[in-house]
Amino acid sequence: MGQEDLMNKAEDVADQFLRVTKQYLPHLARLCLISTFLEDGIRMWFQWNEQRDYIEATWNCGYFLATCFVLLNLVGQLGGCVLILSRNFVQYACNIFFFCLVLQTKTPLSPPGRNLALGGGLLLLLAESRSEGKSMFAGVPSMGESSPKQYMQLGGRVLLVLMFMTLLHFDSNFFSILQNMVGTALIILVAIGFKTKLAALTLVVWLFAINVYFNAFWTIPAYKPMHDFLKYDFFQTTSVIGGLLLVVALGPGGVSMDEKKKEW
Repeated sequence: MGQEDLMNKAEDVADQFLRVTKQYLPHLARLCLISTFLEDGIRMWFQWNEQRDYIEATWNCGYFLATCFVLLNLVGQLGGCVLILSRNFVQYACNIFFFCLVLQTKTPLSPPGRNLALGGGLLLLLAESRSEGKSMFAGVPSMGESSPKQYMQLGGRVLLVLMFMTLLHFDSNFFSILQNMVGTALIILVAIGFKTKLAALTLVVWLFAINVYFNAFWTIPAYKPMHDFLKYDFFQTTSVIGGLLLVVALGPGGVSMDEKKKEW
């Protein structure tokens, strides 16, 4: 079996997987993508005093403003998650998330690179909401393409690269180097839109296995700092997986090599 035959066989398997899971894949993608917002909102709920005191000490803004900041993030993130999972007012929910990301960029709570990368996932959610608005079946993208949606998909794919870059660990051991090389090659294929669905699906499987094995925060006692580091990486990786699943569900869009090949 030649290399081309092997690639065609892999694409057939990916297409068969999509046909079987097309009703459920968008829902799973949304849940994975917003998992970092959901976890952050729940953490603020259970660590209200610690979060408020941290903001008050960092900004030196006083008790009232610190309380307002934590409350805005708590309500915005949990409320946005409910709207997106229920597929109600998705565009408004994405705008709320964008607002929360801007707020968090002003604090050390969340690195700016991570916030910019999560913006790519939100662009994909907006593109999906445009598809669902024109689809006969909820969760199933329509065949029609609109120009804004195409560029949202392109922007989302490019920003997924930034989201993926936050997961890279520059260690000198062989497996870390292999992990970075394989993952980078696949995410570049996703960004340029070449063999997009196959590359994204392969990267989902790859990241899922790595995430469960290396970021098993539940095996570390909660009082240890490593628990929080691994938990952060786990949900960050889960959000990347959600963005990739949306790419699988939506396709690459009109601005991609896959679409251009059809014109050739």
